[in-house]
Amino acid sequence: KNISYILLYSSSHVSCSPVTVKSGDRFIPTRAGSNWSINFHCANENCWSPNQNQRAKDASTDTGKDAVAYAALLRNELLGAGIETVPDPHTDDRRNTLVTQDTHSLFRYTIHTKRVPFDNEISPYSLSPLSNKSHKLLRSPRKPARKISKIPFKVLDAPELQDDFYLNLVDWSAGNLLSVGLGACVYLWSACTSQVTRLCDLSVDGDSVTSVCWNERGSLVAVGTHKGFVQIWDAAGGRKLTSLEGHSARVGALAWNGEQLSSGSRDRVILQRDVRTPPPVERRLQGHRQEVCGLKWSPDHQHLASGGNDNKLLVWNSSSLLPVQQYSDHLAAVKAIAWSPHQHGLLASGGGTADRCLRFWNTLTGQALQSTDTGSQVCNLAWSKHANELVSTHGYSQNQILVWKYPSLTQVAKLTGHSYRVLYLAVSPDGEAIVTGAGDETLRFWNVFSKTRCTKESKSVLNLFTRIR
Repeated sequence: KNISYILLYSSSHVSCSPVTVKSGDRFIPTRAGSNWSINFHCANENCWSPNQNQRAKDASTDTGKDAVAYAALLRNELLGAGIETVPDPHTDDRRNTLVTQDTHSLFRYTIHTKRVPFDNEISPYSLSPLSNKSHKLLRSPRKPARKISKIPFKVLDAPELQDDFYLNLVDWSAGNLLSVGLGACVYLWSACTSQVTRLCDLSVDGDSVTSVCWNERGSLVAVGTHKGFVQIWDAAGGRKLTSLEGHSARVGALAWNGEQLSSGSRDRVILQRDVRTPPPVERRLQGHRQEVCGLKWSPDHQHLASGGNDNKLLVWNSSSLLPVQQYSDHLAAVKAIAWSPHQHGLLASGGGTADRCLRFWNTLTGQALQSTDTGSQVCNLAWSKHANELVSTHGYSQNQILVWKYPSLTQVAKLTGHSYRVLYLAVSPDGEAIVTGAGDETLRFWNVFSKTRCTKESKSVLNLFTRIR
């Protein structure tokens, strides 16, 4: 026990005697020299310790919520905190929920009269030796987990939708138009009116569609072809603006960066061209040894990520002709690429059948972060616009759609329904729905993301690493 002593000094001897505090007929030791805020982790303050606050911030599953409830219960019983509701682990204002009613009564000897819990209401915890506040805490309603429907809210037939891993045949525009490459034609489907229009037919030239991609404004759609051409079409007017040459094989990947268009081909070359200049100024990026099947520009328009059948993930800046970063951890083709809109410099990628892994990279430092084995071929990746979640689509052998929470990499939902590989993925302009396409010649629409915007958005990925590690 903490008992303070007064040392009595004299010229002949030293003696010590305990100082007692009289309170009725009981002995209460003095604690004037004790620092309870240190010994009991802010027991006399309405606060979490930094570690507790961080654990609460990262708690995204039921296990994390139970840990928060258990911690609050302990504070009630040991420290008399008087917490009546379980704090929400996903709220930034957790400190305000932990309110103490009488912090100065910590460890005082008091006489409690027997009280009936909850105003004579029979409690399932009435026989437990818990305080009334803890009873109320245990009975407080829990926030229900977000429900994701496992049934698509719309299914469309897509005849001649190719079952080819290396193609990108579906994209969703900012104007809520879905472009789909079916055989030699590109069709536009309006999500507002469900009207379908045929934009182009390449069969007259003996060609077929291998990729489609909308520009950011949703006014122009680029179409890559099997013969190596890249056509630019005005969607509203339904007319072809230009046809770009330069590739010697099919163009399976396209990515816009403002008025510049990047195209990746089976000829292993990435061409970057400004479509405003006739003829367009061309930059040739050569780094892959096999077909380029994935292209994505970063949200800040400064870096281009490319994936290839050579199992490489390359990162290019807007001026260099050589990759500034190269990642070789994947064991199969890298088609699935997605930049995080929430953490600057965070890049996610997925490998093919021989790899099956999701991997995350800090492109600011070139550092590899987490990875997880999904159990099947990773075909596509896309981040939620509003929360730190992402969706992946898969092929061999499970043909599933998975929703992940980042950085915990816990599965939020598993969606099935396609009978072939889920090769195509696009996100709606409001960020709530996705559309998936497969070799079973169907397009399926799913509500997977919440509209609630993340409270801490556009952070640097460097701030995230301390939490991950």
